[in-house]
Amino acid sequence: MMKSRGWIYIGLFYCAFIWGSTFVVTKFALKSVDPVVMVAIRFFISGFLLFPFAYKKNLKNCLKEGFILSVFLSSLYITQTAGLLYTTASNSGFITGLFIIFIPFFLFVLRNSKPQRFEILSAIIAVIGMWFLTGGISKINIGDFLTLIAAMSYSLHLIFTDGFIKKKNDTLLLAFQQFWMVSLISFVFALIAGHSFKVSNIDGWVVIVFLAIFPTISAFFIQMHAQKYIDPFKVGIIFCFEPVFAAIFAFTVGGEEILNTKILGGTLIFISMIIIEVEKYFKSKIYNDNRDFKKIS
Repeated sequence: MMKSRGWIYIGLFYCAFIWGSTFVVTKFALKSVDPVVMVAIRFFISGFLLFPFAYKKNLKNCLKEGFILSVFLSSLYITQTAGLLYTTASNSGFITGLFIIFIPFFLFVLRNSKPQRFEILSAIIAVIGMWFLTGGISKINIGDFLTLIAAMSYSLHLIFTDGFIKKKNDTLLLAFQQFWMVSLISFVFALIAGHSFKVSNIDGWVVIVFLAIFPTISAFFIQMHAQKYIDPFKVGIIFCFEPVFAAIFAFTVGGEEILNTKILGGTLIFISMIIIEVEKYFKSKIYNDNRDFKKIS
């Protein structure tokens, strides 16, 4: 189980890595396509590629669960992508990362699960780390408020995915149902708003196909599989590395300057993850010690 759990952590870091890459490529592609239309086409391609596999199963299953997840996922991607039109990449990275403080809040509201002290400490350190990494918030505008909605949607999607996966719902069907529903919601939204459905150049299509295959199909599959075994807060802490990888892509691909504050921010996010692991170790040790004591007595 330790080996398999190790692979699960590697998979989650892959998710954070691949999602971190999307800030640079999405910003680039927005020059050639409307943000809502980009989301619609991206998830249509993802659903289309999954359809042959989903067709072999009962397509009536996971409809309710897929719809609920698609609402949160649509809200996440539409508001985040639209927000990038008005705000800076650093603002978007930091505000999206605030999803980690919404997870304990929504867990308490939805499940009456009180946050542990280590979780609170870890979340605070992660937020401080993201502040240093992204440069914090500057010149707040409508894009920042849209991105804040994305952060809340992100946390709700993690929590509800956790609940549906733990109830043994089929992972592939759950992915397929929410993908095509996100595409439909986005297309309807774009149609009502009168947005152009045109992708003006081939580079835009290349980015959309990349987003459909890697950050969508592969990463969401890994996330849903991982949430069978790992609680949503710990998954969220690992996903805090998304802005770390976004910064790395900005340094290498985007040519941004490497600053000591950004290195400090990444280090603090790493520390926040270590805190959770240490807390888990001590809980396990106390439990085993108590069990051994009962056996002796």
